[in-house]
Amino acid sequence: MKKMEVARTIEELRLHTDAWRDLGYVIGLVPTMGALHAGHMALVEEAKKHADVTAVSIFVNPLQFGRNEDFDRYPRREEEDLAKLREVGVDRVWLPTRDVMYPPGFATTIRVGGPARAGLEDAHRPGHFDGVATVVAKLFNQTGARVAAFGEKDYQQLLVIRRMTRDLDMPVNIVGVPTVREDDGLALSSRNAYLTAEQRRTAPRLYAELTRAAESIRAGTSVEAAAFNARQALEDAGFTVDYCEVRNAETLKSVKDQRHESLRILAAARLGDVRLIDNIPV
Repeated sequence: MKKMEVARTIEELRLHTDAWRDLGYVIGLVPTMGALHAGHMALVEEAKKHADVTAVSIFVNPLQFGRNEDFDRYPRREEEDLAKLREVGVDRVWLPTRDVMYPPGFATTIRVGGPARAGLEDAHRPGHFDGVATVVAKLFNQTGARVAAFGEKDYQQLLVIRRMTRDLDMPVNIVGVPTVREDDGLALSSRNAYLTAEQRRTAPRLYAELTRAAESIRAGTSVEAAAFNARQALEDAGFTVDYCEVRNAETLKSVKDQRHESLRILAAARLGDVRLIDNIPV
């Protein structure tokens, strides 16, 4: 098994990434916040298909957490994460601290629009996507990545990153990877660890109701009725629904003609203080 290098400073990181670029290697990147699971491993495997060498970053980014969110308690499992990445043959792990990523005096951020202002996650987490875009842009610059893999579970985020790379002429190919699920349909997420046993039994209803709504739309039900029915069913099951919307799959704009548009149904809902998000194509 090849040796996996771990970098904690910019100098350590670029010792290898500069050499890789000099050799003409395509660098693949998987940005993560750690607490890795099978969904992250799917991102790594996809990145490896498109790159000569693969890097994974682990950084819990404070800029994308709002006030009263779970930044302080977000799961951090460095040794477990490194062991998992070693097993799948990652070449480089980038583990910056907050001071390395945002040194004293840091004052530059990216403000994103387009799909970042769709009234979905952005309506409930103001500033979230500006924080995501800022850290991802820094990660692209730091690693010299030419390919980056992002999961479709965070679908709005995927479209935001694609928009940013196009708008800012970043030479990075953004690869979307289908959501990895438990056997009962629950989308894998590091935050699933917060669920109580009872909540875990209820959580798969989110995917089930999205699936039922998508099937009803394909059968001729209007997007408004299908989304309303899904919201009602989730609330009846004990969820507090932040949103459940059918949108254009390319732009996240509201749907005008469901017969001729590519559609995606997206939802965010809470079980107690645990917030789950999911989405599926229609």
